[in-house]
Amino acid sequence: MKQIGVTGGIGSGKSTICGIFRLLGAPVYEADAEAKKLQDENQDIKKGLINLFGSFIYFENGKLDRKKLAGLIFSDKSLLKEVNELVHPVVHAHYEHWLTVNGRAPYIIYEAAILFESGFYKDMDEIILVTAPEETRIARVVSRDKLTYEQVKSRIQNQWPEQEKRKLADYIIENNNSNLVIPQVVELDKRFKNNGKIR
Repeated sequence: MKQIGVTGGIGSGKSTICGIFRLLGAPVYEADAEAKKLQDENQDIKKGLINLFGSFIYFENGKLDRKKLAGLIFSDKSLLKEVNELVHPVVHAHYEHWLTVNGRAPYIIYEAAILFESGFYKDMDEIILVTAPEETRIARVVSRDKLTYEQVKSRIQNQWPEQEKRKLADYIIENNNSNLVIPQVVELDKRFKNNGKIR
């Protein structure tokens, strides 16, 4: 079984690409979505975040105040690093358990926005980078998440530059208005199912 990492900057369209892989039968682990769930449910993460920021970081119903957390960590790289160091090991353990359930597939997809930054790319057999022009990405995120232009720019600046990611990626999916993504994903699906060969 191959582990295929899918990554890309905020607003690049990773979730869309992973949705197509899922339709083609590949199990998909969405690290960012799972991390959000674990931040609400995992006691070690909750204790760590409360130690870092105080109990006000959680609502009374036990859910993390993501807006408040984002406002704190995206303007302070050292805090962002501390939060990542707290969350990543728990997500990694959760993924390892998920693999035991889904490991019989020819390949699995591991989707993470900060696959490179976390160092977890080293555990992947191959890596797909999803790209789109920066202005397109910003417009998508402003519309989707109701953030300001400046907030999205700040998040982009906390991720690796795309040219660095391109150097480490095995495949690049161009997710812009001129390239259709479905044929790109279908070709990769065939390749992964046939051990790297296109038949």
